[in-house]
Amino acid sequence: MTDRTITELDEAESLQLIAHGGIGRIAYESRFGPAVLPVNYQWHDGAIVFRTARHGALDEDLQTGIAGGEYKVAFEIDEIDTPGRQGWSVLIQGPAHHVSEAERDAAIEAGVEPWPAGDRELFVRIIPTHITGRRISPA
Repeated sequence: MTDRTITELDEAESLQLIAHGGIGRIAYESRFGPAVLPVNYQWHDGAIVFRTARHGALDEDLQTGIAGGEYKVAFEIDEIDTPGRQGWSVLIQGPAHHVSEAERDAAIEAGVEPWPAGDRELFVRIIPTHITGRRISPA
C-alpha cells in the first residue's frame, strides 16, 4: 500500500478526535482470558465514561476486590473509511474503576446513554495514563 502513509498523532489531536464521544472498545483480562467489548462512551473531565449493567460480566471482571482498586485496561476508538482505505485510531491506556456514589453526579453529567435496553446504572471511568493515535491517509 505505497499510496498511503501512517502518521503518529499527538495527544492533543488524539483527544480532539474522540472528544465528541461515540463507540469504543474496552480491552481487558477477563475471568476467561482476554476480552474486547464495544461500549458507547463520552469523554468527560479528562476521562472516558461509559455505563454497563450491575452484576454483568464486565462489572464482575473489572472488580479487583480491593476498595478503591483500579483495573488496567485499554480503550480504542477509531473511524475507518474502508472504501477510501483511510482513517484514524486512538488508544487510551489506564486504570478503570467503578464510579462511586460520591462521583455519580459528575458521571451523569457526561451524558452517556447506553444503546442496549435494560438497566445500565453502573458507571465506569477510565483515566488515561497513556494516549496514542495514528492516522492512515493518502500519500
